Amino acid sequence: MSKQSNVIFKVSPGGRLNGRLRVPGDKSISHRSIMLGSLAEGVTEVTGFLEGEDSLATLNAFRAMGVEIEGPEAGRVVIHGVGMQGLKPPSAPLDLGNSGTSMRLLSGLMAGQGFDVTLVGDSSLSGRPMQRVTDPLGQMGAQIDTDEGGTAPLSIHGGRQLTGIDYKLPMASAQVKSSVLLAGLYAQGETCTTEPAPTRDHTERMLEGFGYAIRRDGPRTCLSGGGSLRACSIDVPADISSATFFMVGACIAEGSDVTLEHVGINPTRDGVINILRLMGADIEVLNPRTVGGEPVADIRVRASRLKGIHIPEEQVPLAIDEFPALFVAAACAEGETVLTGAEELRVKESDRIQVMADGLVTLGIDAQATPDGIVIQGGSLRGGRVDSHGDHRIAMSFAMAALRASGEIEIDDCDNVNTSFPGFVELVSGAGLSIRSEEAA
Repeated sequence: MSKQSNVIFKVSPGGRLNGRLRVPGDKSISHRSIMLGSLAEGVTEVTGFLEGEDSLATLNAFRAMGVEIEGPEAGRVVIHGVGMQGLKPPSAPLDLGNSGTSMRLLSGLMAGQGFDVTLVGDSSLSGRPMQRVTDPLGQMGAQIDTDEGGTAPLSIHGGRQLTGIDYKLPMASAQVKSSVLLAGLYAQGETCTTEPAPTRDHTERMLEGFGYAIRRDGPRTCLSGGGSLRACSIDVPADISSATFFMVGACIAEGSDVTLEHVGINPTRDGVINILRLMGADIEVLNPRTVGGEPVADIRVRASRLKGIHIPEEQVPLAIDEFPALFVAAACAEGETVLTGAEELRVKESDRIQVMADGLVTLGIDAQATPDGIVIQGGSLRGGRVDSHGDHRIAMSFAMAALRASGEIEIDDCDNVNTSFPGFVELVSGAGLSIRSEEAA
């Protein structure tokens, strides 16, 4: 997936957000629905599937391994499962584009297969650390060759007998936890993970939904290898990470009143709501319900006067993907906002701490990056040109910043917005942001 063009967002200053909106389906759940549906016995039907480039990379990888998958069409996908041992060797390396979730979770699943496979990605993904996954998989008996520095491409040698391990994660990471547990499906004996802080538990919930026995005791999750998965139906809720941009936009733009429908509010993902409320946000969680084992609600957000806070470290893993947008909220808040304990942000699609700090400084905000976080002094945003460094969440966060800016904000390198939020420009334009997307040579 080579880069073909440079998409630039040009966002006019001011405006407000209003209306009832449904953002695209949850990316984490969409990935996992394809993976487990492919390995299940029977036909799994998925609704609300995110038709973004990252999720489609996972879908295409399983098609390349012989799984018949119908769709996606209007968010509906039908997966004809091949069972735990039914995958076939792909004829070429599996290209996972920009998707770290695809690469890290597939590393675990592929480690237990009877054939060799190579996982590749774009230049951004190829620079992201994979040893945090390959090291524990190696302890289980997997043989995975990486590039120099522990990065992709990953060459996974098949036919290895895996053995369950009791793995204590050195840092909170749902992707590492999930990779080890998925490898554990193919391992002899019991595989356990213990995490230092709560992270998203979609893998555990979905394994249970597919009928796989797991044991959960606080931070510890265990499963035994050799079981099977039964096909089921999955309704993917709207992604709280995508909803976050509208939540922050509505908070900071006077006169805004937005209701976001059918949003997943998994307690391992609701840090953004907690943090914004601590900052003084006017947020209502309406009509809470459970859909397919996942908690879902409508979220109403109205404009409010935010104040700076010291973000509690226990909330950091619960909002790890939402911080670029939260940094914009902090820039519009009164006083100082301090984030610590978030070094994970430096190894996302970009170094999100440094890239956001640089962009906020360009827009007139005092933002000081620290090794594990940032210190932001609330102030007045001005216009300017910022570089998203190909990071979809940074591009969308700076788009929302224009609601409070005094001049136009131009955002470079926005092509990857389609990885997580296809139709972002159209949806946010309909809600009241004056934004246009242009393609530069």
